[in-house]
Amino acid sequence: MNKDAMSKEEEKKVTDRINELYHKKEKEGLTPEEEQERKELHKKFLANFRVAFKQDVENMVIIDKNGKEVTSERAKRAQRKKGLRKD
Repeated sequence: MNKDAMSKEEEKKVTDRINELYHKKEKEGLTPEEEQERKELHKKFLANFRVAFKQDVENMVIIDKNGKEVTSERAKRAQRKKGLRKD
């Protein structure tokens, strides 16, 4: 797991709190403090999503219909740097 990514437990806590604040906002509105908390949680959630997505893309190996690997050189370099490739 990437050191910048949240654990699954932490991600669930953030998501649950975002949802809780969303429902409260819909029913009765949020205090300025809660609105600020909501914004910070969204930033944290999006940062985590980006880290995880980048990691997924960098770890991807692409094979064409003829069975030939066509993974981009950029992805291959990232994989080599992480020790995921030996070529």
